[in-house]
Amino acid sequence: MSLIGSLKGDKIIWIVVLSLSIFSFLPVYSASSNFGVNLIFSSVFKHVAIIFIGIIIMYATHLIDYKYLRGLSLVILPLAILLLFITALQGNEIDGANASRWISIPLINISFQPSSIASIFLLIYISNYISKNREKKLNFSNSFVKLWLPILLVVMLVLPSNFSTAFMIFSLCLILIFIGQYPIKNILLIVLSIVILATSFVGLSKKYPEMLPNRVDTWSNRIENFINPSIDNDANYQINRAKAAIATGSLFGVGAGKSSMKYILPQSTSDFIFSIITEEYGLFVSIIILLLYIILLFRIVIIAYKAKNSFGQLVSLAVGLPIVFQALINMGVAVQLFPVTGQPLPLISTGGTSIWTTFFAFGILLSVSRNNQLEFSELNLNELNNE
Repeated sequence: MSLIGSLKGDKIIWIVVLSLSIFSFLPVYSASSNFGVNLIFSSVFKHVAIIFIGIIIMYATHLIDYKYLRGLSLVILPLAILLLFITALQGNEIDGANASRWISIPLINISFQPSSIASIFLLIYISNYISKNREKKLNFSNSFVKLWLPILLVVMLVLPSNFSTAFMIFSLCLILIFIGQYPIKNILLIVLSIVILATSFVGLSKKYPEMLPNRVDTWSNRIENFINPSIDNDANYQINRAKAAIATGSLFGVGAGKSSMKYILPQSTSDFIFSIITEEYGLFVSIIILLLYIILLFRIVIIAYKAKNSFGQLVSLAVGLPIVFQALINMGVAVQLFPVTGQPLPLISTGGTSIWTTFFAFGILLSVSRNNQLEFSELNLNELNNE
């Protein structure tokens, strides 16, 4: 029996995830060249180790019945919100802006982003809540505490330090709730309320910046420079270098490890690694990578469609859609379809917590897929016995 044949769940997801993960070693090694000889191998070794641990996480998760996530989300989400609150209280600042994204574990000196854990378990929690209350007539008043309050807490705690992540979390929550057939008028009411609160927050932050360190100026500058790139060429330095790398790559690229932009493009191993890939391997390989993420999207929808219960359907979309959306946003930023967001390219960019949560999400998807296959096999066996 082949290795792929011994794996459970959707085989295409296994192949795509492992292919992107293994391919990531090449651009990470190349993009790390601007770190110096010693740091190149340190960065690559760390990335390989994180990917290897991530694959173990995915494999272990896919063997566990996804239904246990119902109870797990009730425990992990409050802890994640508490960690977000502790992280926000750290008061880390860069140029006067709130930069409290990371929290360190005492004694072992390992840092991680609570927002990664909070976002995935928030979406799992929402899937559980919507699926359990699907037969009830939900409205804003009877669902505020158990549904909207956790969403608002997570979004508001992430917002001051990371607008793009907070926006993506809130958008995905709305999509999931909409799919779960929550009343549209109540969704519109929440959106209107959030817009008013966000506008007030931006206005107060600009008028009284000393009250709450934030990144409002950074957000507004990025949006202004995206709308009108000629405003400030220095502010568009990253985008200009990223587009230059893509243009240099042409159809088949300049060759593996031969990127020139990796020496001057900030965040070349994370936020803008897609530009380095296009420069070295060309538009042809970049399109293949885009298609692989599109294939993942189709497989996510198929797994959700085949799930036998509403929780399986919702949790498949909850953990799968954010990965594909994040990939499309990362690639869109590189070609200036979106403002600079700081979102990494899943399975390829360097990282830590974000990579592990991505593999954990794929493990959940494979668990749903494995259960779909088991239920289908049992159904066929019962039909044969009845005959």
